[in-house]
Amino acid sequence: MTISGNLYLALLHHPVYDKNREVIASAITNLDLHDISRAAKTYGVRALYIVTPMSDQREFVGRIVSHWTEGVGASYNPDRGDALGLIRVVASLKAAMDDIANQGEGMPVTVVTDAKPHPQNISYDHLSRMLGTGQPHVLLFGTAWGLTRECIEEADYVLSPIMGTSEYNHLSVRSAAAIVLDRLLGRDRK
Repeated sequence: MTISGNLYLALLHHPVYDKNREVIASAITNLDLHDISRAAKTYGVRALYIVTPMSDQREFVGRIVSHWTEGVGASYNPDRGDALGLIRVVASLKAAMDDIANQGEGMPVTVVTDAKPHPQNISYDHLSRMLGTGQPHVLLFGTAWGLTRECIEEADYVLSPIMGTSEYNHLSVRSAAAIVLDRLLGRDRK
């Protein structure tokens, strides 16, 4: 098993902040589903959990995934179906964690991503070595204005933020996911 064989992603739409630092459930975007699942498939991630407490949003994800894995899209673009087939939609992070644990490898280690530095940040190299142990790990990505402070504090680890060359630091979650996966698992990583 490659080190990516025990890595899962979770895209949280709740609990996240809005621009006023209120806790919300953000809307799911079609682009995030397509782009993050394609990156996950490229790097050998086991599954991508889409986390939302909103039943209409879970149904929306189901329709999109079904179109590309069973519907007309499956024959039109089988590669897209392979990627979107990684998606598991759940109502809560706990449901995602339980689903991973039920696969027989134990409860996963949680690693959150955040755009801001945290006192207990771990490096990409550190996380890459942790993935080599075979224990399941789940990388948590937030939508809207990011994961709540409580969600970050409850995680086992906080990954170092992606920092560009300017003061502006508000990447789309699909860009951040691709960068993180390449830094962790890319063939050219140092």
